Amino acid sequence: MALDERKGVWKSGKGKGRHTPKGRQLEDQPWQEVQELLGDGPLRRDLLIEYLHLIQDRFGHLSAAHLRALAEELRIAQAEVYEVATFYAHFDVVKEGETPPPALTIRVCDSLSCELAGAQQLKKALEDGLDPAQVRVLRAPCMGRCDTAPVLELGHNHIDHATPEKVNAAIAAGDTHAHLPDYETYDAYAKAGGYEVLARLRAGGDFETVQQELLDAGLRGLGGAGFPSGRKWGFVRAEKGPRYLAVNGDEGEPGTFKDRFYLERQPHVFIEGMLIAAWAVEAETCFIYMRDEYPAVLDILRREIAALEAAGIVAPGHIDLRRGAGAYICGEESAMIESIEGKRGLPRHRPPFVAQVGIFNRPTLVNNVETLYWVTRVLREGKQILSDVERNGRKGLRSYSVSGRVKAPGVHVLPAGSTIMDIIEAAGGMLEGHSFKAYQPGGPSSGLLPASMNDIPLDFDTLQPHGTFIGSAAVVVLSDKDSAKAAALNMLRFFEDESCGQCTPCRVGCEKAVKLMQADTWDQPLLEELCQAMGDASICGLGQAAPNPIRLTMKHFPDEI
Repeated sequence: MALDERKGVWKSGKGKGRHTPKGRQLEDQPWQEVQELLGDGPLRRDLLIEYLHLIQDRFGHLSAAHLRALAEELRIAQAEVYEVATFYAHFDVVKEGETPPPALTIRVCDSLSCELAGAQQLKKALEDGLDPAQVRVLRAPCMGRCDTAPVLELGHNHIDHATPEKVNAAIAAGDTHAHLPDYETYDAYAKAGGYEVLARLRAGGDFETVQQELLDAGLRGLGGAGFPSGRKWGFVRAEKGPRYLAVNGDEGEPGTFKDRFYLERQPHVFIEGMLIAAWAVEAETCFIYMRDEYPAVLDILRREIAALEAAGIVAPGHIDLRRGAGAYICGEESAMIESIEGKRGLPRHRPPFVAQVGIFNRPTLVNNVETLYWVTRVLREGKQILSDVERNGRKGLRSYSVSGRVKAPGVHVLPAGSTIMDIIEAAGGMLEGHSFKAYQPGGPSSGLLPASMNDIPLDFDTLQPHGTFIGSAAVVVLSDKDSAKAAALNMLRFFEDESCGQCTPCRVGCEKAVKLMQADTWDQPLLEELCQAMGDASICGLGQAAPNPIRLTMKHFPDEI
């Protein structure tokens, strides 16, 4: 008998083969719901996080069926969607058979300023007084409102100086949405001469002249790195196009709220600076990456970008606003770029640097919000607004975010050479009954310095000899009623939560540090060995700076450990 005349399953094709694709099956209703949310426009892989926000906002969580449907629409693997959704803290992934979270979530900030103001007691009172089936209470990292601690977020409504009574009243009133502050709109800004500098430069400006003016003013990156802005622009402009611009609005360093301060008051001063920077490097698109903890700012920017498009200042799509999803690591520029591309916010190995290989592998200029705010101010008012201000041998101005045990916490714009005593004085002095004990000069990454070191100018380059740095100028003031040991533990717990997990020295090091720091007496040689490994081998600044609170506490507060 000929081979092709044989009978059998191999010939008929009616064996026990699979009748459906492997893995989770596509369900009609969730698929239809996802299609309706995404609309009819072209779908883009880099907008995956934006699509996840649409589903989370509509249904209050991300079900397995909706993730399956989203993967189908984007023609990517389910695993790819799942790994991105589970990376970010503000997405609630719910598998089959699991109970979705309650309709209302309260996030209580437990970073240092809020903890000093009683955040733990507030969280416990809410947990004891609310029905967990109706309201979910979570601890959360800094929300950028340290001047009104303790703070919590009820849905998207931030409650300052929070109490259980305020929370209950807001729940009863259904007040769960962001409240927009009074701010300068496009019309008001334009009437006052706004966008005239941009128009002049677009009509015939000279890049070298603008670059030199910024260099002469002494403007440096105010996100923490402090690199001269004019030089950075020159590096990106020298690269072959197309080029992009990315604004780092992921202001997640606990104690920092200066960017929110400017955006909620004068957003167009920042936007004009951004468009000037885009003109300077000939960027095709401006990406604004804004943290999800700033819902009011996101709303303001959506409205004002639409106003700019309507006025013909920018073409539709030239400004691409992206919404973060709760990941401190995305404040690191390469992690932010990964997130803009719709991926997990994992820092990249460098070189190459983002000025050469950034968004979609193209040269990218990354600037901080406040840096671009000062670009507009310098080009409008002249370089002397920064270069003519001098204190303690330092030039320029700094926006200090001040919180903790002071009478008037807030953003205080002072000469860059100001000492902690100048800052405390500007913030109204110490609270009654409190005496100055220690301070955090630049967020938890900078650690703690004792009150005796009160004559150091808080600026770039002045703190490095003392084992710390100014960073984003997030100043938290501690008093004699506070524990340096407890403050350091609070900082390391933050790093433990926010480590992206990519590299072992940071992922495991932060976890081990927290365990060692919970002991009554610290094992100092072991902690120092751990700090050395983290600082030497971590991929990015999170793991490299995380040892600072440990080392400075051991050095300056040995009696507590």
